[in-house]
Amino acid sequence: MIDDLLNFFNSFNVVKNYKLINQLKNEVDTLKSRLDIPRELLDGFYADRNSREYREVYEKDAPLVTVCIGTYNRGKLLVERSVRSVLEQSYGNIELIVVGDCCTDDTPRLVQGITDPRFRFINLPERGNYPENPLHRWCVAGTVPFNYALSQARGDFITHLDDDDEFVPDRIEKLVKFIQREKADLVWHPFWYERSNGRWAMRKAQEFSGGKVTTSSIFYHRWFTAVPWDIEAYRYQEPGDWNRLRKIKYLGARVARYPEPLLRHYCERNQESLSSRTIQTRNTK
Repeated sequence: MIDDLLNFFNSFNVVKNYKLINQLKNEVDTLKSRLDIPRELLDGFYADRNSREYREVYEKDAPLVTVCIGTYNRGKLLVERSVRSVLEQSYGNIELIVVGDCCTDDTPRLVQGITDPRFRFINLPERGNYPENPLHRWCVAGTVPFNYALSQARGDFITHLDDDDEFVPDRIEKLVKFIQREKADLVWHPFWYERSNGRWAMRKAQEFSGGKVTTSSIFYHRWFTAVPWDIEAYRYQEPGDWNRLRKIKYLGARVARYPEPLLRHYCERNQESLSSRTIQTRNTK
């Protein structure tokens, strides 16, 4: 009996500490975002969200969706996996913008074979000026092509894909219906991710928080192209994707979780043919 009570209180303390830690993280995120976000952007968002122009995208029969991909020297994976998964979506009204971070491999040659008019490729003449420290570089690598792609986006809704990952075939169709029904500013969803041993697991992403969402698992209103990636996010020891998303959260965006996994997030590798991989997915708790 005493052991049962001790186990109960220990588990209670774990839950209590977890909630406290999450609360502290949220408060820190709020403080950082308050310093990062100019007042005019905050005020502008609330004013624009009440406008007819902002709301009209939720009423369109087939809104345009822009898919943005930043890439660097992964031409084979880009073409065989990421681009293919976008252009083969069940939803047709899309534009796919791929921006090279000054690719020096065969990426420009490989993408020339893509004749779909919805596809555009821009290879930037210079690579982003990223920090030398490996951890800092990891936090912000790709910032320059990501922001360039945003500047070119014409869609009513925007989404992203890493150059070595892939969407499930009906992802965009499902998310268009969901975001229009929910009238959300941004939606996110669970995703499959590949472990280092090659096995697959599911990130349930129950919360909209750092470590739970990734750039390729979000889908949002075009207004948020006004919130770019920050090449100095590494100064917070913070990944660039969450640095951006916490700012969107701070603005007061209405977010909603779509319950199904709609993305396969691969363990990072170099050039590896999709045909040589066997994709196995399984649910995990």
